[in-house]
Amino acid sequence: MMEEEELEFAEDLEAILHLTPEVQLAIEQSLANIDDVVNKIRLKIRRLDDNIRTVVRGQTNVGQDGRQTVSRGTRSCPGGRGRVPGDAVASRGTRSHPVFNLHGLGSFIRRVVPAGREKERCETGTPTILELNPHGSDANSGIKCVRIKAMTRKRQYGEVANLLQGVVNVLEHFHKYMGIPQIRQLSERVKAAQSELGTQILADFEEAFPSQGSKRAGGPSNVLRDACLVANVLDPRIRQEIIKKFIRQHLSEYLVLFQENQDVAWLDKIDRRYAWLKRQLVDYEEKYSHMFPQEWCMTERIAVEFCHITRVELAKVMRTRAKEIEVKLLLFAIQRTTNFEATSRDRRSPTPRKPKAPDNPFHGIVSKCFEPHLYVYIESQDKNLGELIDRFVADFRAQGPPKAGTEEGGAVLPSCADLFVYYKKCMVQCSQLSTGEPMIALSTIFQKYLREYAWKILSSNLPKTSSNSGGLTISSLLKEKEGSEAAKFTVDELCLICSILSTAEYCLATTQQAGLPLEEKLKEKVDKVLVERINLAGEMDTFSTVISNSIQLLVQDLDAACDPALTAMSKMPWQSVEHVGDQSPYVTSVIVHIKQNVPIIRDNLAATRKYFTQFCIKFTNSFIPKFINHLFRCKPISMVGAEQLLLDTHSLKTVLLDLPSIGSQVLRKAPASYTKIVVKGMTRAEMILK
Repeated sequence: MMEEEELEFAEDLEAILHLTPEVQLAIEQSLANIDDVVNKIRLKIRRLDDNIRTVVRGQTNVGQDGRQTVSRGTRSCPGGRGRVPGDAVASRGTRSHPVFNLHGLGSFIRRVVPAGREKERCETGTPTILELNPHGSDANSGIKCVRIKAMTRKRQYGEVANLLQGVVNVLEHFHKYMGIPQIRQLSERVKAAQSELGTQILADFEEAFPSQGSKRAGGPSNVLRDACLVANVLDPRIRQEIIKKFIRQHLSEYLVLFQENQDVAWLDKIDRRYAWLKRQLVDYEEKYSHMFPQEWCMTERIAVEFCHITRVELAKVMRTRAKEIEVKLLLFAIQRTTNFEATSRDRRSPTPRKPKAPDNPFHGIVSKCFEPHLYVYIESQDKNLGELIDRFVADFRAQGPPKAGTEEGGAVLPSCADLFVYYKKCMVQCSQLSTGEPMIALSTIFQKYLREYAWKILSSNLPKTSSNSGGLTISSLLKEKEGSEAAKFTVDELCLICSILSTAEYCLATTQQAGLPLEEKLKEKVDKVLVERINLAGEMDTFSTVISNSIQLLVQDLDAACDPALTAMSKMPWQSVEHVGDQSPYVTSVIVHIKQNVPIIRDNLAATRKYFTQFCIKFTNSFIPKFINHLFRCKPISMVGAEQLLLDTHSLKTVLLDLPSIGSQVLRKAPASYTKIVVKGMTRAEMILK
């Protein structure tokens, strides 16, 4: 057998070293400028010789001292005398500076430099010289290829890995010269050797880690460790197949223990799945971590494949036993799974990864199997929110509306904050479970109960009638009362209206505007393709309507309180007035009502001052036209009567201009938009009287 191998080796070597006349001619032509290169090398050699002589002369004394030291050492070590002759040391020292044979160098270069080398690279000299060794000799690569075949048969994978890498590097260097028969032949032989290596290595791993059965037939070995190093130089599919075989065998026990019909396969024992993986990873680290290259990231690969299998198996068992899934059980399984995914992410191998690799392959890798069953969670939240709204209604009826003069008076209803806290809790919890359709379903439920809150808690509790306190319906407030004062809302009712207004404003802002609006938070939690399906515009309109209705109630209440005074103004005998005096009694009555209502409304809307300004503007826009209408009813009227009305108009104008800060210890300038409305309206009244 050895004689046959030596004969095959000799034949292969002879075939590689033989060059056709055409190739030899091409090589000679490619070295037309070799003399220039040799001259440059000769000049460099002379300079090096000069430098060496200088150094040697400077080290003469050092050499003598060294010989004396060696002599003393020899005498002090009788056992070593005669083992290292002095002339051997001297001869080795002189051989460290060989004499260059330039003619031989030129002949050597003409023989081995590849044909077709560019003129520019040949003239520089340095690249050509560097390529002569080790890349320049295809004969050397051929010898290595023959050795690789022999070592493969003996499974000397450690030596094969080093030799094969060198041969592959040479072939890459000569890739553009594949038209030369010898180089092409060498490439084909290398590919054949790689194919043989791949087949043999896969067979070795199959024998060590058989696909059939759950027990391992072998274990880690130096041969398999070196085989992995060879696989790095082979086709990437070989490495992938090795990884696949090992992981499949490593996880085979898991599929048996956690079969669908096993008790441990159900959700209540999901922790046992993840505990099994932890034990397997510890076993791998102890037995096999040194067998595989670190850059293969085998620990992470095992964990990822385990997760894929677990996701599929959990999906199967949940489909079979869907009726047994309860909310608590589902949330328990999801929580333990997401904790496992987070822990797996933190334990990832620190080895470098490709730039395109995902930052966290464990995110949702198992937990996404729960998404088809999240309807159980959504239905539960629907029920819980319905019960929460009913509790808010019952609490409001039991506790009654906020009282004037208390901290609750005019403030946002506590139930509003509780509602949004629960909303945000559900949103965060659901986003941890899924960012797909379940989030859209949860958004729809939010919309439903926002509307219910606006109707059942806010709109339904705006004061309409009050048999005990003398309150009236909105329609009765618009009726004129002749000869008597119109019934008004009580102070507590005014406080309740302001509280409902503030609550609606809080809901509107939380749903869309300042801070962290609900709609924007929902959109952040869902997949980008689903963002357009989240729209709370309808719910925002509902709260805006509650705000408008609340302001309108406050305006109508004050407006109706002033109606009797205006009616009295139109009934006075203005043609009989003989002299102009102080403001008329009806003006005093209007001012009294304004001073009673406006400070209460302003104090209870202190947190939402823009809506207090809207109240002032709406009241003025309602009162001034009504006042002008009653002026036309004051006929017949004398000159003196007209002068008295002009005085009354000026008094009302002054009060209206001061309306936003009336009765307040802190004087604030009224908004310019409001002042403009008062001046324009009351100036028209004055012009009519003039």
